[in-house]
Amino acid sequence: MREVAAALTGLKLTKAYTYLEDVKEHKQVIPFTRFNGGVGRASQAKQFGRTQGRWPEKSVKYILRLLKNAESNADAKSLELEDLIIKSIVVQQAPKTRRRTYRAHGRINPYQGHPCHIEIILGVSDDEVPRNKDKDSVSKLSTLNRRQAAQKRTLAIRAA
Repeated sequence: MREVAAALTGLKLTKAYTYLEDVKEHKQVIPFTRFNGGVGRASQAKQFGRTQGRWPEKSVKYILRLLKNAESNADAKSLELEDLIIKSIVVQQAPKTRRRTYRAHGRINPYQGHPCHIEIILGVSDDEVPRNKDKDSVSKLSTLNRRQAAQKRTLAIRAA
């Protein structure tokens, strides 16, 4: 689930839909970057600069449902659907669901599910705001360390 979320962060919503549909049809791969122990190699992962990847159908199905829900929420808020960008997707662990499985010779082992919390934030793409010229001169002074600032003050006092 985490790898699917990492692959989608920063994409436009329409592009994310096509990407996930391609993953379901094994046309594109989800690159596995962190939890990649034992993950097989896939030549489709070359476009992401990786060697390992998979096509996680269950994760893609849940993320698609959440994206459609988020899109309908944005539509209810009268946002432009073509301009929506996936600002962030956060996947975190949830408490495990505990069950038990019965084994041979009267033993019992835990049988736990591993659910997760998924938070999706969509937003409209922002245009760049021009930088304020007044704050540039202030920021140059703040980059000085204590000794340099003291030298500058003493030189200003001597010059006056």
